[in-house]
Amino acid sequence: MAETPDATTVPSGPFTGPALWYGPEVADRDDWVLTLSAGHREELRTAVRTVRRRAAPLLRMTVADFPLPTLAVALGRAAAALTRGRGFVLLRSVPPDLLGEAEASTVLRGIGQYLGRPVPQTPDGRTLCHVRDAGATPGGAAPPAYRTRAAIPFHTAESDLLGLLCLRPARSGGRTLLASAAAVHNAVLDARPDLAGHLYRSHHFDRDRDRTPDGETPLSSPLVTRHGDRPSMRYDRGRLAHGPRDTQDVDRELYALIDTTAASPHVRLDLDLGPGDLLLLDNHAVLHARSAYDDFDAPQDRRHLLRLWLARPEDTAPGEQGAAPPVRPPTRAGVVPRDVVRPRGPGVARPGCGCQPPRAPRGWRS
Repeated sequence: MAETPDATTVPSGPFTGPALWYGPEVADRDDWVLTLSAGHREELRTAVRTVRRRAAPLLRMTVADFPLPTLAVALGRAAAALTRGRGFVLLRSVPPDLLGEAEASTVLRGIGQYLGRPVPQTPDGRTLCHVRDAGATPGGAAPPAYRTRAAIPFHTAESDLLGLLCLRPARSGGRTLLASAAAVHNAVLDARPDLAGHLYRSHHFDRDRDRTPDGETPLSSPLVTRHGDRPSMRYDRGRLAHGPRDTQDVDRELYALIDTTAASPHVRLDLDLGPGDLLLLDNHAVLHARSAYDDFDAPQDRRHLLRLWLARPEDTAPGEQGAAPPVRPPTRAGVVPRDVVRPRGPGVARPGCGCQPPRAPRGWRS
């Protein structure tokens, strides 16, 4: 699997435009915050009741199953801000009575239907993930980072869009950190122009046991591609393998510079997500991270977020008459799931069914 830059992806200069922003400047603004009105909150409650009445499974939910007559208009503006603006939106005030695990899952999947297509996050096809401390497993493998209390460094996810709905915050810490990919790119170009070209060459991402199923080809991709005035960045230091021996020192310098730049207080935006906060971001334009946290003792009080990955829909927003279609990076469609129900072999049928055992469809459970 590879993503090849086109003829426009050369470090010809810094990025400009709305995708370029700096945390301290954005922190003083509120144009990236959408606070739900009383009417919007009631629409969410009605939509959840509609899903229940129709007994619509989450995996087959459609916009028709989750009607949002007026909130849909606001979500359309949010979608534009994600793909053509700064690349992130904070939706606030999801009602407390919709933050139970079942209700919150329905809300997150329902809102997601207005923004894109849910894609799997794990090799077993999960499209909704619980971000909470799983605790130690005696004698077992270490859980993925998002299932621990540890800090998670700046990275991008393997989806176009990311949704994080906070059900409960931690006792302390657990802050969400964002950084503009354009700002990180420009800082590299300014501080080390000799390294900037290496952002555009292919880098190899090692197999990740939580992200890459057996038999799946590891990813080879540039760290940055250029699409009009917007960057598309793919970065995960924990998965990056050093390239040929003659570039390994350069790789180390480049990765270290990206890490320190994204984490710089002059670049990053710090967010404390509270109950009912839904963060939406474009993984092409925004890197995200998390600080370590200390949690409550009682399980029912511990930090808990729900995570949704979305593939971006085709751009259908009306443009100027005769305008060329917007330049978009290739879709990131999540993890390719492995089969979770395997055939028993040629000619071997499940007793009593008279047919081959079916393979489970992708994204078969949430």
